[in-house]
Amino acid sequence: MLRGYQTWVFTNRPVIASTGTVAGPFEAQGPLARDFDLLHGDLWLGQDSYEKAERKMLEEACEQVISKAGIQKEDVQFFLCGDLINQITPSSFAARTLAVPFLGVFGACSTSMESLALGSLIVNSGGAQRVICAAVSHNATVEKQFRYPTEYGGQKPPTAQWTVTGAGAALLCNQGHGPRTTAATIGRVIDMGISDPFNMGSAMAPAAVDTITAHLRDLNIDADYYDLIATGDLGRIGHGIARDLLKKHGIRIPDDRFTDCGILIYSEQQPVMAGGSGCGCSAIVTYGHLINRMKKGALQRILVVATGALLSPLSYQQKDSIPCIAHAVAIETDH
Repeated sequence: MLRGYQTWVFTNRPVIASTGTVAGPFEAQGPLARDFDLLHGDLWLGQDSYEKAERKMLEEACEQVISKAGIQKEDVQFFLCGDLINQITPSSFAARTLAVPFLGVFGACSTSMESLALGSLIVNSGGAQRVICAAVSHNATVEKQFRYPTEYGGQKPPTAQWTVTGAGAALLCNQGHGPRTTAATIGRVIDMGISDPFNMGSAMAPAAVDTITAHLRDLNIDADYYDLIATGDLGRIGHGIARDLLKKHGIRIPDDRFTDCGILIYSEQQPVMAGGSGCGCSAIVTYGHLINRMKKGALQRILVVATGALLSPLSYQQKDSIPCIAHAVAIETDH
């Protein structure tokens, strides 16, 4: 199953049997709103804290997945999920509600594809028949922990990105109908010495390029094998850097086949600086927009490369640079 140095090939091709996506009010104003299952009109979701609202979004995404698949939560063997808050408490507390054996994962904003890669590995190897893979983020919780509480009204530079309020989940099964995960490349930690938490795209771009290069090398394929390669949340600045770095590696991907979830999720009229970010960004764009395009026949093969900045408030205060990572999952249809 291991191909090359860092890529798994899933010979049993686990099926993405159903997906669930929940988005916040700002995302509801974006161009992909119709691709999301639930849209909320405020950041509180009827809860008394933003952290509890984040947990509720994740619970709702999992409920959507289970309901669409026509199964009971007892039919799910494992729940793989992560987020950005403290010790991934929104995920852990949602797992308490779901009452399914839980594996918490943390890859910062790469968590969506990290959980999908690990879930695919489990299903492909026969370790489970049904696994839920998920990721979640909330603008107000992430801003409070990593930058400044939104109530402060702090000014941000053009390189900054807007944390997505959203939760995305997918049910992986060992049989059935739907798009299938066919391969996953596990990224290396790359650190180019950038220490500015308001310039995550520039910090993460080299990690995305390293993983894309490794994926193509390990599988001995060209980039044009895929109808679309989507990075996670590099935003406009990071995505441009990634494109330039890929060209230096001799990899040229046409603009209509190379995109970024952080660019897709918001319109140019929305004041999001360089674009979207957060664990929920690539999760809801992939499990909502991209999977819908695959089901409609517009895409047959995609590679989603979720990127993550592995900093913490403590590492930033100690003036460390930002180590980054990117995990890639290939998703294909049968036709």
